[in-house]
Amino acid sequence: MLTRAKHWAITIRRDVRALYLATRDPRVPWYAKFVAVCVAAYALSPIDLIPDFVPVLGYLDDLVILPLGILLAIKLIPPDIMAELRAQAVSAPERPRSRSGAAAIIAIWATLAVLTTWLVARYAF
Repeated sequence: MLTRAKHWAITIRRDVRALYLATRDPRVPWYAKFVAVCVAAYALSPIDLIPDFVPVLGYLDDLVILPLGILLAIKLIPPDIMAELRAQAVSAPERPRSRSGAAAIIAIWATLAVLTTWLVARYAF
């Protein structure tokens, strides 16, 4: 059981790296890139669909939504390109970092925070 879970975790890690590479590959269709970016944004977001403090369900959304999103993004990428990207992901020695991606996520959450504050201030008082 533990070996199977470890293999699954390694496969997910490789596929996430491959999806990161896919967002930068010009051969990948725009809609596959869009799904990959949405999955990454959800995975890195501090706000979940169901908050983690809710017993069982809090982590269930991460265990269901993220793998399904990864699977969808992989299915949208042509198989030969995905195989090449997986090979590159295995040989990549370090974790990919994107300052522009981090800045975009921070900007989105800051915008949502300002909008929420404005709506609460306008309609609550």
